[in-house]
Amino acid sequence: MGASLSMEFNMAIDDTIRTDNTKRSASSSDSYDNLEPWFDKLAGMQAGTADRIRLREEIIALAMPMGEHIARRYTGRGVEYEDLAQVAALGVVLAVDRFDPGRGATFIGFAVPTIMGEVKRYFRDSTWAVRVPRAVKDTQQRVSVAIPQLFQRLGRNPTARELAEHLLLDPAEITQALIANNAYRADSLDTSEPAEDDQAPSSPITSLGRTDPGYGLIEDSLTVGPLLAAMPTRDRAVLTLRYGHNHTQAQIARELGVSQMHVSRMLTRILSQLHSKALPPVEAA
Repeated sequence: MGASLSMEFNMAIDDTIRTDNTKRSASSSDSYDNLEPWFDKLAGMQAGTADRIRLREEIIALAMPMGEHIARRYTGRGVEYEDLAQVAALGVVLAVDRFDPGRGATFIGFAVPTIMGEVKRYFRDSTWAVRVPRAVKDTQQRVSVAIPQLFQRLGRNPTARELAEHLLLDPAEITQALIANNAYRADSLDTSEPAEDDQAPSSPITSLGRTDPGYGLIEDSLTVGPLLAAMPTRDRAVLTLRYGHNHTQAQIARELGVSQMHVSRMLTRILSQLHSKALPPVEAA
């Protein structure tokens, strides 16, 4: 991740300071730049006291807009803003609890990567529609950061080989990550697609295959097969001529040397017997 993530964090910090301080200056004189004294005061309080708990909650409330801003940065990626805001709020709480003012760093410089890390971890671990190995997820995250950077440098989308050289990875790993990106979100089969011209909106399920009528024929064959095998030879011959060779009753009558009326009665009897054996009547309870 290295330089690419560092650049993203710096951009996010600058954007967060610029956006949120503009909003906050309209309502108060506080900004994220002067939260450090609050942490000095917090560190000097005894754990578990009411005053410390109250001060901690005030700091969290002051820092919460930072989490909301970062959550908005990640909307439009298949997760609702409300869910991202909850994850970012957890990141704010973790940042407040983990920040050590004695190290000399600013709170916002510590909080932004902490909150972004929680949001990215949520994307990596909780929002994939298909199970993907963790190593591939990590590579996918790095690729998603590198693509816009290389686009600005090249003026076009980078190739897999260019991404591999930029991230010092094997091209095969990049390819796996790009393919895995398709597993990130799954749309419902009932989701309507935009209509074209005068056509009504359609859904993916309408373009899928329908039930093959051949399955019904197989079931019928499995049911009728044993019945035909047990049938008298003459009756089976009549059925074969009528429905296998598509002969008329008159043609069958000439082959058998009987009248057409006799053939008609034979067919009626044979079909009635088959029907009663294949579909026996249901006994009343």
